[in-house]
Amino acid sequence: MATDGRRRAVRLGAIDRKAAAEAQGHIDHLVEAASTHRAWPDATRAWVDALPAVWRKRLLAAGLVAAAVPEPAGPTLQAFLDGYIQGRGDVKASTILIWKQTCRNLIDFFGADKPLADISDGDADRWREYLTVQKGKIEARMAAGTVGRRCGLAKQFFRRAMRLKLIPSNPFADLKAAVRGNPKREYFIKPAVAQKVLDAAPDGQWRLLFALARWGGLRTPSEPLGMMWQDVDWAGGRMMIRSPKTAHHPGGESRIVPLFPELLPYLREVFEQAEPGAERVFPKWQYRGAGTNLRTGLLRILAKAGVKPWPKLFQNLRATRETELAATWPMHVVCEWIGNSLAVANEHYLQVTEADYQKAAQKAAQYPAELALPERKVETADVQKTPDLPNDSELYENVHKNVVGATGLEPVTSWV
Repeated sequence: MATDGRRRAVRLGAIDRKAAAEAQGHIDHLVEAASTHRAWPDATRAWVDALPAVWRKRLLAAGLVAAAVPEPAGPTLQAFLDGYIQGRGDVKASTILIWKQTCRNLIDFFGADKPLADISDGDADRWREYLTVQKGKIEARMAAGTVGRRCGLAKQFFRRAMRLKLIPSNPFADLKAAVRGNPKREYFIKPAVAQKVLDAAPDGQWRLLFALARWGGLRTPSEPLGMMWQDVDWAGGRMMIRSPKTAHHPGGESRIVPLFPELLPYLREVFEQAEPGAERVFPKWQYRGAGTNLRTGLLRILAKAGVKPWPKLFQNLRATRETELAATWPMHVVCEWIGNSLAVANEHYLQVTEADYQKAAQKAAQYPAELALPERKVETADVQKTPDLPNDSELYENVHKNVVGATGLEPVTSWV
């Protein structure tokens, strides 16, 4: 009985009873799927795919193949990524912005309607190449660290799809996702340069914001904009810094940072200008949130100061401070103040500065001149002549005489 209420027949031809019974069972499934708009069972789908062309035409004429709802191909790339991001209400808005950048790269390359299950391992390799090199050009499209970070996010997205049984395996699993430091983007901001920027700042809050990044090593803007006056311990010479980036780690929601002498003038200036009862250190940006983009404002200040912008405006300030502190304090103390690990500090923060070379040269200059020279002719008179050592036979005779004289016994062993 077809879905339109009419009886239809499917001629199977000359086959045995067992094959006819199997065909009847699968046709029953096709009729049920057509009437309920459900997917075919896997065994029925395999049976239909293996049918000869003449049988498929008869099923089509009976309205079974055309009316049945085939197995869905799974979600498209756009639908899956949108659903993944919308379902992650446990992450910060700034993290979502970073995720969307990778989603945009995936959609630009594969297309929004690309079935998720159709992306292969080779497609993932080509996507990484797409990020690394511009089409038809040798120059890099993205920095190596950015490529590694976005490959890691692609792994994360498709790992979720695999756990949801949407795909059998993760095509991005073998991509290198390590984020390496880029020496070309390292920059050490000398105190004299920092002072020029501070002198060009328009007000006390901008001066303090810059000082906290340069002399306090804070992650900017997220950490400074979350500061409260109650977190500043003037008597104890320290302040508590709330860290949104590491808040999801145990004990990483905050850390204690000293009130470094370089910071104090700018912190006191803003404190004295604060309204009575003010709670926030930076009310100027109170309603703009921790994701505020202060890059444009700092670029204006640098232009006014006549200072050329360095590669990573705020991160280079933080790295400069950690490099300075590492020259004086043990690294476990420095990492506690800065709020990162030793591995991260070595890979992304610590730098070799010009001052290091100058210090090494000064130490070398303090050594005696004869030790500093690579080669030096030594006069014969300056060296005490080493006395001639006895040969083997003379050494044996001396030992023999001493042993016999002391014991009166001849040695048992012979001299070798």
